[in-house]
Amino acid sequence: MDQDERLLHSSSFGAAAAAYAEHRPGYAHAAARWALEPAPGPRVLDLGAGTGKLTATLIELGAEVIAVEPDPAMLTELRRGLPAVRALPGSAESIPLPDASVDAVLAGNAMHWFDMAVAGPEIARVLAPGGVLAGLWNVLDDQVGWVAGLARVSGSAAVGPRDTPAAWRAETAGMHLPKTGEAARFGSPEQAEFPHGQRRTADSLVATLATRAGMLVMPEQEQQATLGRIRAFLASRQETALGEFTLPMLTSVLRVRRL
Repeated sequence: MDQDERLLHSSSFGAAAAAYAEHRPGYAHAAARWALEPAPGPRVLDLGAGTGKLTATLIELGAEVIAVEPDPAMLTELRRGLPAVRALPGSAESIPLPDASVDAVLAGNAMHWFDMAVAGPEIARVLAPGGVLAGLWNVLDDQVGWVAGLARVSGSAAVGPRDTPAAWRAETAGMHLPKTGEAARFGSPEQAEFPHGQRRTADSLVATLATRAGMLVMPEQEQQATLGRIRAFLASRQETALGEFTLPMLTSVLRVRRL
């Protein structure tokens, strides 16, 4: 994905902020705990916080959370849902916090949008020595047969290059993590995956997939055709045709420590 395409996709969520807040899953607590394990203290920045899905998980774990989000509509949803959280406009490339002011920087389904050549030094600046940078992604568990079928019929716009475990491992293994000089150097990245799930119906799962960036920027006729294929597939499977079911997922984590 080139720079212009990345910017188009990353700026697409505001138009669907309410749907994002309603349908996107939170994160496995075990995954967030693992991400924070090496952090030297409780101060956490949720960077690219969206509507606060990861923020809510971090609060439940007892972290002291500041949320930063560039999209005004997403930030409004975050403030509405989590009014007690300090939530600021800003981006990974321009973080509105002082030097060494947080012990961890976490990003939920957002780090792939960061321009790490610029964001890397900014993240290093706000992290305390020994602090942690971690990205968390919810991915579909395509070891489950019907989930693999869903990934096939959905196409890359709905199930993208980080949305299954093997694809996520390959994509993040080569991710440009910050190496910005001796004072801001990070250690070796680590990957881990944690079981997760979300209660869905066929309709709500279609609504969830409709909030993916690739779907949001798709021409309407093509989007409706894709969602129609997904609905037909879910109606054809006994696991998903009637009532509620659990969508099998993993929360996958990439973490690196500031030296």
